[in-house]
Amino acid sequence: MFNLRMIHVNIQDESAWVQAGATLGELYYRIWESSKVYGFPAGICATVGVGGHLSCGGYGNMLRKYGLSVDNILDARIVDVNGKILDRDSMGEDLFWAIRGGGGASFGVVLAYKVRLVPVPETVTVFHVEKTIEENMTDLVYKWQLVAPSTDENLFMRLAVQPTTSSSRIGRKTIRASITALFLGGAEKLVSLLGKELPELGLKKENCIEMSWIESAVWWGNFYKQASPSILLDRVPGSMNFLKRKSDYLEKPIPKANLERLWKKMIALGKPELVFNPYGGRMNEIATSETPFPHRTGNLFKIQHSISWTEEGPEAEKNYLSQIRRLYSYMTPYVSSNPRRSFLCYRDLDVGVTSKGKNSYSEGKVYGIKYFGGNFDRLVKVKTMVDPMNFFRNEQSIPVKPWES
Repeated sequence: MFNLRMIHVNIQDESAWVQAGATLGELYYRIWESSKVYGFPAGICATVGVGGHLSCGGYGNMLRKYGLSVDNILDARIVDVNGKILDRDSMGEDLFWAIRGGGGASFGVVLAYKVRLVPVPETVTVFHVEKTIEENMTDLVYKWQLVAPSTDENLFMRLAVQPTTSSSRIGRKTIRASITALFLGGAEKLVSLLGKELPELGLKKENCIEMSWIESAVWWGNFYKQASPSILLDRVPGSMNFLKRKSDYLEKPIPKANLERLWKKMIALGKPELVFNPYGGRMNEIATSETPFPHRTGNLFKIQHSISWTEEGPEAEKNYLSQIRRLYSYMTPYVSSNPRRSFLCYRDLDVGVTSKGKNSYSEGKVYGIKYFGGNFDRLVKVKTMVDPMNFFRNEQSIPVKPWES
């Protein structure tokens, strides 16, 4: 798919056609070439492919203002199981609904998406602030849980917590919390806002950097460094290593005492980190059934469980996978349940797999309701209609109805 990279931006009707093999960085750059006051609400990793990101419900740091990438798709072109190229009109609304968050690979080969551009101010503000346990981090994290999903929808504050070595106690481990933010506005307004809502952060104007939206895309994706927007055209990831990602959703804040126990557990495990992404704002306004992505109203945050390593070999893999699975198990009391929900873009075979046999529907339902909730059976209906022989399949694809298996 990497040869399908054409991008056509139309500022007059505030849209862009982007082929599935383009990267998010290329899309952002081409939008910026055409206009300095438009952007697109998608992920912060510039080398992520557009096709996969948009088909599974990809998110970014403007989701509280504009929703997910799939909430801003206007049209698509897909090759169906019969080899026909269909657009929105010819594929019908059911299939168009399914490929906006249900995983395009279950239904055909998505060639391109037409996306809605969104207005961005000429000046946005970013910051990155870190605190450890010794710096009253627990109070900050607890209060952040109350503020981040309910604050101004122009503000997105991502929280990452990870084990690290203490600078004040030699040889001792601690937890570091990092808050990274994008505010669609100026620094002065942001500092005033968080001075009232999150004084525990202690944000000052000197912590903030004002820049253009395209510069913020570079900053977020380039480890908080400023560089030329042309770096967004680089299709090679900055580092290659081994990793595992898992996901969770939280409906209630974690109590302070439980946070302290969580820090001890993370220090004992050694490597895994948790990344909290706040919802609220626009995410609360979109119906659960509007797209296959169901995790809307009622969810305060999505958690990414994250672990990466460089050592090769099965023993290292076993060690690190054990760590992240143990942390995932430890989080069970605090996250969604019945079912414990998951995010499709973080494909996680731990939550279930399917085969092409007679049990494909019952196997698929195990992970299907975790990814799609009440939308799963509608996706199965669409799948059965457009690909009844289940040609387009993988370990976690949408199955056909049982009597079609």
